[in-house]
Amino acid sequence: MAEPLVAVIAGSRSDEKVVEEVVSTLKELGIEHEVQYLSAHRNHYQLEEYIKKTKARVFIAVAGMAAHLPGFIASITNKPVIGVPVSGKLLGLDSLLSMVQMPKGFPVATVGVDMGFNAAILAAEILALSDEELSQRLKRWKKEKFGWVEHQ
Repeated sequence: MAEPLVAVIAGSRSDEKVVEEVVSTLKELGIEHEVQYLSAHRNHYQLEEYIKKTKARVFIAVAGMAAHLPGFIASITNKPVIGVPVSGKLLGLDSLLSMVQMPKGFPVATVGVDMGFNAAILAAEILALSDEELSQRLKRWKKEKFGWVEHQ
């Protein structure tokens, strides 16, 4: 197996439904990835070690409630971090605000609540900036899936 381009990290197995949506979309796009379940609260040392050693170029962090996971990742890497807030007691608003209100210098690109699909597409778009084959594949996929037409 090739090295993963995307690391999908969730803080809990309860986020598995959203993780599955991310993974199925990445598979559809032919993007190598790996999945880890590591909490920023319960497994912060293992999470930090994983972030430092992975060769992934983009991180997708799936988290609910306080949603510290994407911010923790952004604080220890220079690679893009995409946050996926998970709905919960406050319909995901708590998670969403936690992700978008990161301190200056540590941004987390955040998609809509439970929108793992969009997180995978955003990761593909980031990777496609330096991969012409993926860029063409993504264009064809968007056209087939959504009737998307590129405008010049």
